[in-house]
Amino acid sequence: MIKFIRYLFFVCMPAIVLSGCRRQPSTQTTATRYGQVEQQSTSTQQRRTDSIASVVSSILPAKSEMACYLDSLGFVNIAEADSSIAIDLMYTRADNFTGQVLYEDFHEAYLHPEAMASLLKAQKLLKESHPGYSLIVYDAARPMSVQQKMWDAVKGTSRYIYVSNPARGGGLHNYGMAVDISILDTQGRPLAMGTPVDYLGKEAHITGEERLVQTGRITVQELENRRLLRKVMKEAGFRPLPSEWWHFNRVSRQTAKEKYRLIP
Repeated sequence: MIKFIRYLFFVCMPAIVLSGCRRQPSTQTTATRYGQVEQQSTSTQQRRTDSIASVVSSILPAKSEMACYLDSLGFVNIAEADSSIAIDLMYTRADNFTGQVLYEDFHEAYLHPEAMASLLKAQKLLKESHPGYSLIVYDAARPMSVQQKMWDAVKGTSRYIYVSNPARGGGLHNYGMAVDISILDTQGRPLAMGTPVDYLGKEAHITGEERLVQTGRITVQELENRRLLRKVMKEAGFRPLPSEWWHFNRVSRQTAKEKYRLIP
C-alpha cells in the first residue's frame, strides 16, 4: 500500500495534480486502422488516468474553479511554488472586517509571477536572518467580484478609506500584485504585531508607530516585529501600505493598470 501511494505521488501526480484541473477526454477520430487503434489506446489511457485521479482526489482536495482559472492566466500558486510559506486565507472565514465568507469557492493563494518571485526572495531573506521563522499569507490575488463585496460592506461608513473602490479600478490584490502577510515564530505562532490582521484603525498604521508605543497602544517588541516584516518585504521588492502593517504592494496602482491583467 505504501509503495502504491508513493507511485501515485511521484509518478502520477505531475500529470494530474500539478495541473490542478481535469483534462477533457480525447474526441479525435479517424477512419484508418492505425487511427482506430490510437483512439482506443487514448481511451484506455484516459480511463486509467480517471481511475488514478479518483484515488488522488480522496487524498488531496480538488482545486477550486477560481484556482483553475488563475492557472490558465499564468498566475502562480504560492503553496506549489514554496510549501514552506504558510497559507491561512482570512476571507475563507467570516471573522474578517465584513463579517461574511467572501471566498466561497476559493481556498488557494495566488500571485502574479513577478510578485511571486519577490515573495520567494522575502522568505529566503527571512530564513537567512531567522531560520526558524516563516512568512504566512492571509490574502493574495483577489477577484474583483470579491472586491465589490468588500466595498459594499464599507461604503457610506468611515471605514471606506481602507478599501479600494472597484469603480476606480480596484487595488493591487485584483492584479495579483499585493499580498497580506505576517511572520510565524519557531513554534508556528504569528508574531505579535499590535493588532490582528484586517484591523481597520489607527493602531494598524505604520505611520506614527513610535507615538503608538509611547502611548502604550503597541509595545516595543510589536514595533520591532513590524520592522522585521517590512525589512524583508522591502528588500525583496515590495512596498508597504501606510494604513495596514500587513499589506504590501509589488508595483504602483498606475503601473498595474497599464501593464497587468485585472482578475474579474
